[in-house]
Amino acid sequence: MCDTLVALASETPRGRLLFAKNSDRERNEAQVLEMHPRRSGGGDLKLTYISIPDVAETHAVLISRPCWMWGAEMGANEHGVVIGNEALHARVPAQRKRALTGMDLVRLGLERGASAAQALSVIIGLLEVHGQGGDCGHLGRFYYHNGFIIADAREAYVLETVGRDWVVERVAGRRSLSNAYSIGAGWSDISPGLAAQGQGRFDVAAHLIDEARDAVSFGRGRCARGQALMDGAGDQLTPGAMMAILRDHG
Repeated sequence: MCDTLVALASETPRGRLLFAKNSDRERNEAQVLEMHPRRSGGGDLKLTYISIPDVAETHAVLISRPCWMWGAEMGANEHGVVIGNEALHARVPAQRKRALTGMDLVRLGLERGASAAQALSVIIGLLEVHGQGGDCGHLGRFYYHNGFIIADAREAYVLETVGRDWVVERVAGRRSLSNAYSIGAGWSDISPGLAAQGQGRFDVAAHLIDEARDAVSFGRGRCARGQALMDGAGDQLTPGAMMAILRDHG
């Protein structure tokens, strides 16, 4: 299934941030590992479905890209920023009109963000201006909102979105994300539109999540399982341990 994990440097034996992700794309959908050097010049940039203005210069990126998309499921850039995305299902249906895909936002965040905080700001800004939407399925039709883990060597964030609205949680130590809203009342920042849907510091995940879809995808269960395995690794949270967690079917 689709799961993303991150552990800050303070949580690992070698003092290095660890980031890991599984991608659950459809059968027979090749996913290409590509290195893209810096790009300069600006102009129009053709994404999966829409075109937006390019920036004057991008960062070099290493991405894992579904073969028919411009965007990426996961990747890293030359500054050590890493991003992975997850499909999220809300009570509010995802937009079918073509706009930015979650994969487009991953790649744009990597190309334009020199730090995790900067990439977070880039993704939020683009989401608010252009929105998200369009068919993200290869063989069948698949529409969803998106969640992200965005990290660099020093810090990490979870960003969960619904339409053009968003909520952010700054990662304190170790964090798992799967195909379900997971940011409760402990959010760090929230869009005005989403804040207006509740009172005070409300539980955003409980407010947004589509219970029926989660019963099928078991997103909350997988998120909890990944978190429990990371926490259970104690001071032995190594790259090998992260790989084992991604292979877990428990």
